[in-house]
Amino acid sequence: MEREKNQILYLVIPCYNEQEVLPETSRRLKEKMESLMDRNMISRDSKIMFVNDGSKDRTWEMIEELHDQDPLYQGVKLSRNRGHQNALLGGLMTAKEYADMVISLDADLQDDIDVIDQFVEKYYEGCDIVYGVRSARTTDTFFKRFTAEGFYKIINLMGGEVVFNHADYRLMSKRALNELANYKEVNLFLRGIVPMIGFKTDVVTYERHERLAGESKYPLKKMLALAVDGITSLSIKPIRFIVFLGFMIFMCSILMLIYSLVQHFLGNTSIGWTSLIVSIWAIGGLQLLAIGVIGEYIGKIYLETKERPRYIIEKVLR
Repeated sequence: MEREKNQILYLVIPCYNEQEVLPETSRRLKEKMESLMDRNMISRDSKIMFVNDGSKDRTWEMIEELHDQDPLYQGVKLSRNRGHQNALLGGLMTAKEYADMVISLDADLQDDIDVIDQFVEKYYEGCDIVYGVRSARTTDTFFKRFTAEGFYKIINLMGGEVVFNHADYRLMSKRALNELANYKEVNLFLRGIVPMIGFKTDVVTYERHERLAGESKYPLKKMLALAVDGITSLSIKPIRFIVFLGFMIFMCSILMLIYSLVQHFLGNTSIGWTSLIVSIWAIGGLQLLAIGVIGEYIGKIYLETKERPRYIIEKVLR
């Protein structure tokens, strides 16, 4: 079902030490928003919301300056650094109170902002979630391309439902954001949670650009941490793998027992060797099996019971 046009759009941009890119980013985003407003695609009440994730440079001061110069810019300041996913969620939950639709993107503008028009058009066509998907990874090194594509395949293999080559460049309607608010897990991985929401979805493809300035905030260490968070927050298959491994080792102990008995009857055994080897394999396998079974329950409890605040908002510029 198509929607009426001229609705309120918020852009939510998490920022961590982005003082080098903010001037150019804010200028380009303002031009894009004014272009959409002039064509009556979005309301004049639409905003650009920067979320400061505990930056150590002048990022927050620059956001305050932008807000003072133009009410188009708004700011959310977290009390401390909580990581990209939590900062993004904090911005989304703040923006959903005022916007009809929200688009999340990174401050470095590697994601092509010219496709924002397509996001909005698909929203008016009735989509509640629109994913920005990279059409190719030609700007990546071979190592990054190999590891990134492997990450998406492993996530899906482990039981997680993620959109291939999609990061956090997406549009979500107010209805979708209200449903996202019902997901309370602390181990946050939005790329896997958002597809769980359902509703009508679509995809917009784009080419990713080079970073405007500064260095990437996602070095290999953080990428690996994100991968671990993604797998553990979406699936308990790693724990089940431990159970499977324990079972296989236990079966090996049975085979070793049979082998030892055969060797015994053939007269090719050493005294004490059979009992020692069988004991080591059997106990080791049973220990892994027990740890896996206990871990199955602990993993589920871990995901459900912590209930720590995922972020704390110190200040909102409106």
